[in-house]
Amino acid sequence: MTLATDKPLALKVRQDFPILHQSIHDHPLVYLDNAATSQKPQAVIDTLRDYYERYNSNVHRGVHTLSGLATDAYEGAREKLAKFVNAASHQEIVYTRNASEAINLVAYSWGLNTLQPGDEIVLSVMEHHSNLIPWQFVAQRTGAILKFVELDATESFDLNHYESLVGDRTKLVSIAHVSNTLGCENPVAAIVAIARKFGAKVLIDACQSAPHMPLDVQAMDCDWLVASGHKMCGPTGIGFLYGKLDLLRSMPPFLGGGEMIADVFLDHATYADLPHKFEAGTPAIGEAIALGAAVDYLNAIGMDTIHAYEADLTAYLFARLGEIPEVRVYGPQPDSQGRGRAALASFTAGEVHPHDLSTILDQAGIAIRAGHHCTQPLHRQIKAQSTARASLYFYNTREEIDTFIAALKDAIAFFGSIFG
Repeated sequence: MTLATDKPLALKVRQDFPILHQSIHDHPLVYLDNAATSQKPQAVIDTLRDYYERYNSNVHRGVHTLSGLATDAYEGAREKLAKFVNAASHQEIVYTRNASEAINLVAYSWGLNTLQPGDEIVLSVMEHHSNLIPWQFVAQRTGAILKFVELDATESFDLNHYESLVGDRTKLVSIAHVSNTLGCENPVAAIVAIARKFGAKVLIDACQSAPHMPLDVQAMDCDWLVASGHKMCGPTGIGFLYGKLDLLRSMPPFLGGGEMIADVFLDHATYADLPHKFEAGTPAIGEAIALGAAVDYLNAIGMDTIHAYEADLTAYLFARLGEIPEVRVYGPQPDSQGRGRAALASFTAGEVHPHDLSTILDQAGIAIRAGHHCTQPLHRQIKAQSTARASLYFYNTREEIDTFIAALKDAIAFFGSIFG
């Protein structure tokens, strides 16, 4: 990929995404559902196809040529992910099917074997269900207590409330880096520093940050971090868990089977070293290799470049949404440069149901999300049964935002004429 210097980022890269060049209901596709899943560049699609066409084979256990090629590519992708988040070692990267599985791995392997009755787990009211339900399971089985950080006046993470919740009984803090509904970027450095005062472990859900900004797990000093490949230009069915090496070594296996063993006897087994201890069975080989290609693609653009471009889009999106009196956007406002929040807007439009808005916009070729976005407790907090959500990525343009705003205004006017 060669990036020209005389065009906005999106116009340099859009040709790399074949799915974007189509019509929906006789309108050019405007894809604004990137927080749910991103689109895939041709380089990622080609990498996945190349694996199946040229060197499809199981990894690690074979000594023939195809197995060697597959193993090298599979482990090479792990090295790319380690560098992408600045892990100290590739052994700190565990492949999972998605971020949900990564959180469940920590919950079942560490949580069930560590937490005792009365121990406290601190979450926030904005957490995705994937970072809530596993800890509900753990609390029910161990007697641990769940505590929740509330929102502040800007509908962001209330750091003062968080500090009041953390104490000697706190064993785990598990927080989203960026809210998939509110768009707020949570203060990870302060969250970790406060947890460390009491020896608590910290897990960061980076699903909405890994695709959009540089990550440095060593600077964060988090104990675990999870992400999903499909939100960062990679395939579905692949994600990863970062964990500190000594901590991962202390955790028992999550699943049993092939690949995760050293020696097996009829009545007991010994386990492989990291990361394979947590990777039972045949993995998603092609998907992992293609995720490595996605990391290459993002790195070629530069995560700082992506973050800066999306900030500009965010400022423009919020300015245009501000033209519509009926629209109420949830979460903090960006600053004048579009910084301080993610490039997404969850909103309501008066009495118009978000599902109706999404349906009408789809007829104009515009894809947005509508619903509770897997944050039902948060929607109760903000007193909205559901919201519509437009979420941007680096291949979106200001012109697409204009198309969205025009269609949104038409949809609101249409429903206004019905409601009278």
